[in-house]
Amino acid sequence: MKTAIVYYSKHHGNTKKLVDAIVAAHPDVDTFNAMEDIPDLSGYDCIGLASGIYAEHPAKQVRNYAKEKLPNGKKVFLLVTAAMPNDNYFKDLSNTAAEKSCELVGKYQCKGFNTFGPFILIGGTAKGHPTQEELDEVVRFYEGI
Repeated sequence: MKTAIVYYSKHHGNTKKLVDAIVAAHPDVDTFNAMEDIPDLSGYDCIGLASGIYAEHPAKQVRNYAKEKLPNGKKVFLLVTAAMPNDNYFKDLSNTAAEKSCELVGKYQCKGFNTFGPFILIGGTAKGHPTQEELDEVVRFYEGI
């Protein structure tokens, strides 16, 4: 299965750590930073959309990619890091995938270290996340799809 992951990872690189863990175990997975120009991914069988959560939504760069360039009819999986995980964080990308007749083959989320806004005053939340266990879990998640 030819796989690509489109990701956005800012601040502490939490989401990039998940992506890197998958690539370390599966070097044939191609990755594309949503901040850069992404080529046509229609030649891929499966596309991952990965983002931290910003104001209760995945990054607009990943949402915009999904709305504007995600090829129709692909298998899609979602990766999310957030200080306080919540299944609602998948809603935007899940809905866009459905609109594009894509098959949602899995969702994975874990905590991510957060020092945004007032959290910096207390040294951040979800310190030490993603953990090695969470990185191992995301690899098993990917292998399961």
